[in-house]
Parts: sequence; structure tokens; C-alpha cells
Amino acid sequence: MDKGVLTIETNYSDKDFAIEWSGIKEIYSKSIFLITLSDGRRMNGSVQSTDGGTKVSITTTTGEKVETLLGDIVFLKGVKSNFWSRFSANIDVGLSVTKANNLTQFSANTRAGYLADKWQAEAYYNMLNSSQDSVETTKRIDGGLSYKYFLQRDWYLAASVNFLSNTEQALKLRTTGKLGGGKFLTHTNRQYWAAGAGLSFNNESFSNGDPKRNSLEAYGGSELNLFDIGDLNLLSSFYAYPSLTESGRWRTDFKFDAKYDLPLDFYIKLNVTWNYDNRPAIAGNQHDYVFSFSFGWEWD
Repeated sequence: MDKGVLTIETNYSDKDFAIEWSGIKEIYSKSIFLITLSDGRRMNGSVQSTDGGTKVSITTTTGEKVETLLGDIVFLKGVKSNFWSRFSANIDVGLSVTKANNLTQFSANTRAGYLADKWQAEAYYNMLNSSQDSVETTKRIDGGLSYKYFLQRDWYLAASVNFLSNTEQALKLRTTGKLGGGKFLTHTNRQYWAAGAGLSFNNESFSNGDPKRNSLEAYGGSELNLFDIGDLNLLSSFYAYPSLTESGRWRTDFKFDAKYDLPLDFYIKLNVTWNYDNRPAIAGNQHDYVFSFSFGWEWD
């Protein structure tokens, strides 16, 4: 069970059963699960409803008895589950063709992730290409790898490396490595809200002939995911990067995704991405933003 939806696989059905967690009245299983509670506790154990379904008793693999409410369980995964049940991926594409000036725009976004008992890894790649007559082609590519190690009480350690290239700010390549930590401020079957901070090393090369830049930055920000809105999922994040080695320089990154689920694991998505740099390679091009609408498919 994740994000408020319980998925059950059986030997006699062609497709898995998906049930909203809020519709579950009682649960009984001798299987061992990785269990996460809303207060951030993580444990391995079996579950059994008690008191007529008002409470759940968890028997951990160490023999400890933990009593909680059904609604306080925010994640449930079989410990013996195979690789593919812990793997998730999605891909979406968008295409726009206009006769005037032979305008063509193409976008593609991909993501893949794996969730283990105590850690999570993700990779993503996004690209946008826009071309038209008498205008230089606009390109924007960003991608990255991230790793989180989960601690008790909803704290976590985080490491990531991200890449960005865009013609608007003459960025040939920006490589950003981050190391830090964070905490889930709220974590329920309807939403999660996390905040994190740490250090970032930024390496930049430019397409307009400017010399390379290397800088050490601090970073801090927040991420909010609302997923109990019917078939709608909202995800937004904002991070700021004040430089520690370039006096007065700072950057910000903002992302917003609105995804609406369709039958057969298809979906439509609206994406807004905004980057700000108060000292860009090209004066006056402090902002770079992308607004896209796409159609995609996910494996989760």
C-alpha cells in the first residue's frame, strides 16, 4: 500500500485489485511487511486488526508488539516482494506542430525508481526542443540521479547529482551535486510534505564563450505531494541555492506537476518548471521556464 491505495495480487485474477485504503475496515496477514507509520516509525512485521477493526496490532520480527490505528499506516510492502514490485517508471511525450513559421515543439519526460526497505533511488530525464523558421532552435535538457536513506521518525539522508543544459541562459552544462538531509513534516495517506537542506557543489560551462564557473552553495527547500484528490495528483517543489563562494549570487528551482490518471495506467500531465539565476551568463536572461502538456504511461 502506498499513497492511499492498497494493491492485492492473486493467482486467479488477470489484473491486481486496487482498493482505496480509506475503504479498508480490517486487515489480517501473517506475511512480513515493511511498514511505515505516520509518525515516521519504520518496522518489519505482520499486521492484525483488533478491537473490532478500530486498531491494528503489529508484531515485529524482533517480537515487539506495536498498536496503532489503521489510518496511521502510510506504507505497506511485502518484505519478500520481488524486484519488479518495488520498481516504478513512467514516460510521457508532447508534440505541437504549427503551420505558421513551421513551428515544431517536442517534449519528453521519463522517470524510474526503486524502493528498498531503508532506501530509495530515482533517475529522471526531461527534454524540450522547439524550432521554427528564422529563429535559433531552443533546447532544454535536464536529468539526474537521487538517493535517499530513511531514518526513524521520518528523517532521511539525501544525495543527488543533477544536470541542466538550456539555450535561454547559454548553459552548455550545469552539474550540481548535493549532499544533505531532511524530514517529512507530514506523511499521511493523503499527502506528504518534506523539507531538506545541505550543501551543493555547482560546476558550469557556457555556450557563449564565458569561462567555466565552480562554486560551493548551501541549499534548502521543500516538496509537497497531494495524492488523495480522486484521480488527480499534485506535486510541487521549491529549492533555493545561495552561493558560499560567489558573494551575492543565488539561484532557485521550482517545479509543479498536475497529473490526472486515465484507464490502463495512462495519464495526462501539466508541468511547469522555472529556474532563476541572478548572475546568468547572458545579462537579462535571469529566468528560464517551461510550460508543457503531455500524455504518458506509468508502471507502478
